[in-house]
Formats: sequence, C-alpha cells, structure tokens
Amino acid sequence: MGRGVRVSRETLETRVAVEVYSGPGRVEASTPVPMLNHLLETLLFYAGVSGRVVVEEVKHVDDHHVAEDAALALGEALARLAPRPMKRFGWAVVPMDESLCMAALDVSGRPGAWVDLGVEGADAVGGLRVENAAHFIASLASAMRATVHVRALRTGNTHHVVEACFKALGFALRQALEPSETVMSTKGVVV
Repeated sequence: MGRGVRVSRETLETRVAVEVYSGPGRVEASTPVPMLNHLLETLLFYAGVSGRVVVEEVKHVDDHHVAEDAALALGEALARLAPRPMKRFGWAVVPMDESLCMAALDVSGRPGAWVDLGVEGADAVGGLRVENAAHFIASLASAMRATVHVRALRTGNTHHVVEACFKALGFALRQALEPSETVMSTKGVVV
C-alpha cells in the first residue's frame, strides 16, 4: 500500500470512517445499503485506490444520509490523498451490457456536479434510490472540490446504468489523481 489518509465524520445520523491508500489493493465497504457497498468498492477499485469505507447508521431515516455522509468523508479523503501536482483531468466512457455511461472530472478546486443517470429518481436498486446515487456523486464532488460530469448515454437495467456510471467515474479519478511533473494550468496554479 502507498501513502494513506484517514477521515472520520460523525453526525447525529451516521458515523463514517474512511481509510484510503494510493495504489491498488484491498477494497472494502460496509454500510447498511448493499448497493452502496457495491458502488463504493467499484469506485475505489477502478480509481486504483485501496482502502475501507465503513458507515454506521445511528438514526435510521432512509438511504440518503448514509450515501451523503459516505461521499463527503470519501471526497475529503481523496482530496487529501491526491498528489501535488496531479494530472487534474480524467474522463472515461464505460459500457455495461446495454448501458453506457460517460464521466469527466477536473480536480480544480471549483466544486460542481452535473449528473444525469437517465433513470427515474425514485427507482431503487439494492436499497439505494437512484436519486441518492446521483446525490452521492454530487456530494463527492463537493468534498473533493472537483468539477464532475456523469451522464448515462444509453440506459437499460438500473443496476447496469448506476454501476457503469461509478466505473466510469472511477476510471476518470484514476487519470486525474496521477502525479504530474508540472502544475496542469496555464495560470501556473490550480484553483
């Protein structure tokens, strides 16, 4: 394992512990939402980052707070793990059977998220509402201070759509978080 970062986040609704290490390795996620576990493991694996994300639900409301708090803690950890300088930009298009998803990001210090998963927000898969998968991505972007675009280009099975989008985002993160010899900005500074 490479360099590591630990972040914890505690609210009246959740307790989150995140450990991430530069470089591939073991990836584990433990939350009360089975699909979120799968997506967290997928995201970290394709990002080339090893580690653990553990979320304990203190007050059960629904999947929203679990997804949001996991994303905020993970985003902070990834921001702290990022090398300086880094490649900054990443993008990927990932197929998963009939579904196709595009992700592009800029670890710019200017947070923003534009997410269109192409399926109804109230649809759920594995205990995670699709609107909360999208909210996870927006919360991750906010905590990482990154500009993130994720769009389903072709939809089908809801599980395939969401998973393809997280794989694409993982691949984009892998590119963006690579070390660079120079600051990737004509201004000479990123932010």
